Amino acid sequence: MRNELRIIGGTWRSRKLKFPDAQGLRPTPDRVRETLFNWLRLDIEDARVLNLYAGSGALGFEAASRGAAQVVQVEMNPAVCAALEQNRALLKADQVQIVRADVIRYLEGSAEPYDLAFVDPPFRHNLLVPSCVLLEQRGWLKPQAKVYFEIEHGVNLDGLPPAWRLLRNGTAGEVNYFLYERHRSEA
Repeated sequence: MRNELRIIGGTWRSRKLKFPDAQGLRPTPDRVRETLFNWLRLDIEDARVLNLYAGSGALGFEAASRGAAQVVQVEMNPAVCAALEQNRALLKADQVQIVRADVIRYLEGSAEPYDLAFVDPPFRHNLLVPSCVLLEQRGWLKPQAKVYFEIEHGVNLDGLPPAWRLLRNGTAGEVNYFLYERHRSEA
């Protein structure tokens, strides 16, 4: 069975994208995406965006639709990556790059700083805090970068980088979502 999602704003507004069934794949719902991109409305234009655990690619394609200059979508599942590539071609989204990789290994590699990172790991795998720590420690974030993540209820956020400040958060069904801002570290 193939699933669909709809781009909710920007150049590709109302375009539908298909993605395969895959274990743990749960696209960010329209209502949450709308809230998130309202929060980020002044930060998306010309931004460099890193979408970790890309899944359906909803957040990355939405960012590109709204004017992000570059979007890198990192996903490990080969079938999901193939769907991401098909959607990229369908939209003629030259600013979107699909990287098939394990996110933790990817983040351990050489870094380029981004303006915005989306972190939406599979639930019950304890990948959120390690991913966020690597984003901070390995130089993946520009000063004042924003980091958005989604997690299941009850996840302990101890261990998030101390330089991050919570800007906004919300709950939708079984998902808690958060937007943090990185503060410039003074050397």
